[in-house]
Amino acid sequence: MGLYDNLRKIDPYVPGEQPQNKDVIKLNTNENPYPPSSAVLDVKERYNTDNLKLYPDPDIKKLSDELAIYFNGKYNTNLTKENVFVGVGSDDVLSVAFQTFFNSGKAILFPDVTYSFYDVWADLYKIDYDVVPLREGFLIDPEDYNRDCGGVVIANPNAPTTVALGLDAIEKILDDNSEVVVIVDEAYVDFGGESAIKLLEKHENLVVVQTYSKSRSMAGARIGYALGGYRLIKAMEDVKFSINSYTLSNLQIAMGVASLRDEDYFKKSVEKIISTRDRAKEKFKELGFNCPDSKTNFLFVTHESIPAVEIFEYLKTKNIFVRYFRKPATIANYLRVTIGTDEQMDALFKALEEYIDKK
Repeated sequence: MGLYDNLRKIDPYVPGEQPQNKDVIKLNTNENPYPPSSAVLDVKERYNTDNLKLYPDPDIKKLSDELAIYFNGKYNTNLTKENVFVGVGSDDVLSVAFQTFFNSGKAILFPDVTYSFYDVWADLYKIDYDVVPLREGFLIDPEDYNRDCGGVVIANPNAPTTVALGLDAIEKILDDNSEVVVIVDEAYVDFGGESAIKLLEKHENLVVVQTYSKSRSMAGARIGYALGGYRLIKAMEDVKFSINSYTLSNLQIAMGVASLRDEDYFKKSVEKIISTRDRAKEKFKELGFNCPDSKTNFLFVTHESIPAVEIFEYLKTKNIFVRYFRKPATIANYLRVTIGTDEQMDALFKALEEYIDKK
């Protein structure tokens, strides 16, 4: 038995490429092209660095309270801090959720084309899973999830396909799986989806996960959260405190609160991205691309005659980065294109026009 024979062997999640050259148009990681609220920037400027010598609040009470207040006002719910779990981005939150909820020995279910971290966590935590094929048009059919399982994970809107389920479909999945936890991952919901938060009081098996990374322009701040019933959130907290009790810094917490309090900026930023997305979708069509109706801050496009990998490689020569997935085969001819500023999208389309004209 050698030194390395007992190392855990996992095929890790591969994030989008992070080019170090600043002279690039980066449309491959679904970041928001606009800065966060000035209220967030003000918190950063005024932050007392002397606080760095102190541990942050392990309960993250200020932000948990603020999130409960925010969503109570938005959806007429009755959330309290006990219904909120905060972590280091939604990836951390989802990782804790997988460890907390999926321990029955039965396979959990998620789509075969979805966020590619789900199977990585399942493999890492030794959770059995079955992937459920999407229907034509990249649609999730709730009937496909009406079977005995250990839990369900649905990204809504789904990534990378951009397609959103209505709440009636989410509710059917919840009803058909009332004895297990159903996680609805809403990383992109603010760009046109319908949040399942309003279903929390009716379905005790529901956990909704959201993030500051996309619509709040704070991917670098690493703030994510889950909303659910008290017992489910308490179980997540117990797992968290068994791993790392101090997850968010005082600065992250203060910035998270400030962002929630600037609703006007939040709405305007989201509206700009939606407007650019709708314009970009029409431009892609003019150039011979097809894509589903996006409810996210990106488009999932395929050209009628030019292979996606060729377009991907060409754009890189122009310092324009989009996301290409080599597997699964069902999406190997698609590109995921983050919505940037109008100027960035114009540069993308100029490069595409030049390339297509040469073909």
